[in-house]
Amino acid sequence: MEQTILINGKIYLERDRFASALLVENGRIAAVGDSADLLAQAPEAAVYDCGGRTVIPGLNDSHLHLLHIADQLARVDICGCTSVEDLISRCKAFLAENPKAREQGLHSVGWNQDLFDVPRIPTRHDLDQIATDIPIVLERICGHILTTNTRAIELLGLTADSPQYAGGTFEFGEDGQPNGIFTENACRYAIDLIPSPSIEEQEALLLRTMDYAVAHALTSVQSNDAGTSRSAAMGPQFFEMMRQIYARGAAPLRYRHQVCFQHPDQFAQFLRSGEREHPAYQGDSWLTMGPLKLFKDGSLGARTATMRQEYRDDPGNYGVECTDDALMLQFCRMAQDAGMQVVTHAIGDDAISRTLDAYESVNLPGENPLRHGVVHCQITDLPMLQRMVDSKIAAFYQPIFLDYDMQVLESRVGKELASTSYAFATFPKLGGKVGYGTDAPVENCNPFPNIYSAVTRMNLKGQPEGGFYPQEKVDIYDAIDAYTAGSAWCEFAEDEKGRLKPGYLADLVVLDTDIFTCPERDIPGILPVMTMVGGRIVFEK
Repeated sequence: MEQTILINGKIYLERDRFASALLVENGRIAAVGDSADLLAQAPEAAVYDCGGRTVIPGLNDSHLHLLHIADQLARVDICGCTSVEDLISRCKAFLAENPKAREQGLHSVGWNQDLFDVPRIPTRHDLDQIATDIPIVLERICGHILTTNTRAIELLGLTADSPQYAGGTFEFGEDGQPNGIFTENACRYAIDLIPSPSIEEQEALLLRTMDYAVAHALTSVQSNDAGTSRSAAMGPQFFEMMRQIYARGAAPLRYRHQVCFQHPDQFAQFLRSGEREHPAYQGDSWLTMGPLKLFKDGSLGARTATMRQEYRDDPGNYGVECTDDALMLQFCRMAQDAGMQVVTHAIGDDAISRTLDAYESVNLPGENPLRHGVVHCQITDLPMLQRMVDSKIAAFYQPIFLDYDMQVLESRVGKELASTSYAFATFPKLGGKVGYGTDAPVENCNPFPNIYSAVTRMNLKGQPEGGFYPQEKVDIYDAIDAYTAGSAWCEFAEDEKGRLKPGYLADLVVLDTDIFTCPERDIPGILPVMTMVGGRIVFEK
């Protein structure tokens, strides 16, 4: 029997309850209590001395894109560009240093026009300054709008007379020709022009990303990679890669699939394939099959989130619907018949309302046995939040989004709606289920800036003083619980994850700072000194 005792710790059990020691046996927690008592109980156990440090359950990101983070490692870094010229300069330098990209084309993610000295979306004329002989595809940080150069438009065969893509757009310039700006479902056609890394390359990058995750206190991720347009390893090939990684014990954290499909026939083929029933996902596997992931709308930053009222700063614009109501209902019915959970990207209030319509159409009133949920769930009013509670629909929140969104929220939707949005405190107080995540690589997967955002409602510069709509602040206990027990509930694992108590998985982190007592401004800088998954130390500083 493998035994490890953590002693001399401040081990978080639940609100205002702590223990000093914890006994791990065969990957699960066998006992919590006093250090001397547990040492006497298991005298042969290996001992880890916490040295008075705080121990919390391993953090569980309820929604991110782990493979996309990995892909970013091989791409030009365009996050934080301060101007269109800065964007062009970084890309030109990357091409000069990476001849292979010159052969295949350039794709990256990360620009944000609101950070530019002159806020505007780049066009093909800007990207033509990088190169004209290869396709160039640069996505906004949200992944819901991108810009290409002229070569990419030519390869797609688009002209002034071309029909629009379903669930997305390509826009036109003053000359009446495509200007290189694509939104929502149209983006994937441009992205597909650029070859992605090979399976072998992606596997190596993915393992590097997993190491980064556990070094930042993540022990579980619920990751939307399979079937997404930025993943070259789609379908059976990707599933096989993941199964092989976990079969040989190479992965340091738990991974739950969130899977996408462009068409119902692809989803039907997946359901027939038997992938969900594969033995690799059964028992105590660190790899599990999770929900169907749908996209209802876009993002607030790109003004493609679908709204009931037009954007205050863009009259006539109500956003871009990615999946129409009929198609969404078809997907939900197929999932319901298969006993499969559905989680849907919905940011605007119209998108959330229509997503709830679909869920309520397949559920009995007040019932949600498959735990369908809304990912992001940003723009809400009080009746909508109550409706979610009444229908038992969970919210997969990303508090870190406020770091940027507070700059544009009121100008986009007005103060009244802003005051009831990003309802991190109100929704759970009404009885709603909440799990926290980052949507990385939209934001860094490091959970501590995310927790800070939930607790302070301030950006990472400490503004505004007192917090942005401070009535929606949560305390540190609720924030940690949302990232642990709450995220576990979202994946039907609340009986074995998210708490440090007997019978639960020994997934935990020892922190370098006491998150319960430190100044709030210090929370973003917290890091683990040790991360344990299933009783195995997977990171140690």
